[in-house]
Amino acid sequence: MAVTLPSAVLDRYRRFSRFNSPYPAHDDGCAIDLYPAGETGISPVAGVVRDTRTVGCPDRPYAAAEDHLIVVELDDDWCRRAGAAPGTRARILHVVPAVSPGDHVAVGDALGPMTRSGFFGRWVDDHVHLGFRPPDANALRASGSLPVDVAASVAPVRWDGTGVVSARGPTHVVLDAPAHPAPGQGFAALASDEGIPLDGGLAHYAGGGSFDALANGAEVSLWGTRVGVAAGRGLAWEPVDLLANGERVVGLSLFAAAGDGVAAKVVCPDAAFELGDRVSLALAPSDDPIRLGVG
Repeated sequence: MAVTLPSAVLDRYRRFSRFNSPYPAHDDGCAIDLYPAGETGISPVAGVVRDTRTVGCPDRPYAAAEDHLIVVELDDDWCRRAGAAPGTRARILHVVPAVSPGDHVAVGDALGPMTRSGFFGRWVDDHVHLGFRPPDANALRASGSLPVDVAASVAPVRWDGTGVVSARGPTHVVLDAPAHPAPGQGFAALASDEGIPLDGGLAHYAGGGSFDALANGAEVSLWGTRVGVAAGRGLAWEPVDLLANGERVVGLSLFAAAGDGVAAKVVCPDAAFELGDRVSLALAPSDDPIRLGVG
């Protein structure tokens, strides 16, 4: 049984993604990353905090040495609206708990400051990771999460792959395109050639997904190149390279965004793009595609 996040929950965040991660919980859409505005992790669920734990995470020079887990037993009313069984528990990561066992939290409540976790790449913005466990499961274990669906439509945005660098970080640049078709009116995501809104790390993670249901085996393409095949709840990426001005870069981060946040994020730690540079993206079949793991 999938847990379906209501649109009223998603509307509190500026972006969300189910597949933009190399970790197993995201492989088949069994977790969702939610990006609040600001530095505070806000609760996507309502219920009673049952546990908080400090956990180890990969050692990254740009990240904290530890992460944190918050377990919430969901209110019956929240479960009913989300299609979850009574007693379902939520697992929340990447937030330093300002709540304690026994506290009741409502949707939108502050849980604590988000932490820069070693579980995600340097180009990934701070976010709230959310997964769910059945009532009889051990919520402290790292595996066993339920599938996650979203009760929100995501508008497909077609784009030719060209734009100007509007922001840059140590390992990525953000382009000024594509643009949200109706800022302030719901979520949008980059569309495939077939008009399917895409999700995930293309193609630096092994798989991604879409915000539309696809029949198993359905193919998707982008900029004239086949990029994925529907498998289970996600997409298995084809072996392709992302090219920026003709040079291979790591990949493209894809997600659903509100406001003006649809603009492309290009992962390119070795590229020297500067603010104002014009960038043209393309895809090409590859014998040796970049694939980032969890090490």
